Amino acid sequence: MNVTKQTSIAQTNIKPDWHVVDVKGKVLGRVATEIADLLMGKGKTSFVRNYVVGDKVIVINASLVEVTRNKAENKKYYWHSGFPGGLSEETFATRMIRRPGQVIVDAVRRMLPVNRLTSSFINNLYVYPGEEHPHQGQAK
Repeated sequence: MNVTKQTSIAQTNIKPDWHVVDVKGKVLGRVATEIADLLMGKGKTSFVRNYVVGDKVIVINASLVEVTRNKAENKKYYWHSGFPGGLSEETFATRMIRRPGQVIVDAVRRMLPVNRLTSSFINNLYVYPGEEHPHQGQAK
């Protein structure tokens, strides 16, 4: 009987790669799943659910991401201040004008598992509204 020995990878031996994702003209949900997979490291052979084995992702052209149908007018973002009557809402179109990077971050965050590693995954995401970014040396 052949028994294969499973070896665990140490967190210190994990070297993240850098990926640049251009979202110009791409659909928000589809690109968010690709980014979430890169952040979690699902495509790596060393993938383990309890470690951050994913890569660092740079998203450029966040202000040019698209949504299907009429979600630009119908999709709403809600938040509450914690005070009575403090519920606020904003449509996708106005959020893209005000904070285009936050739309990508919110979509990717909702694609990630809800656990202690979620904040570590989000810290490896860098979103920029235009093509310029300060990570020229790291990105391939």
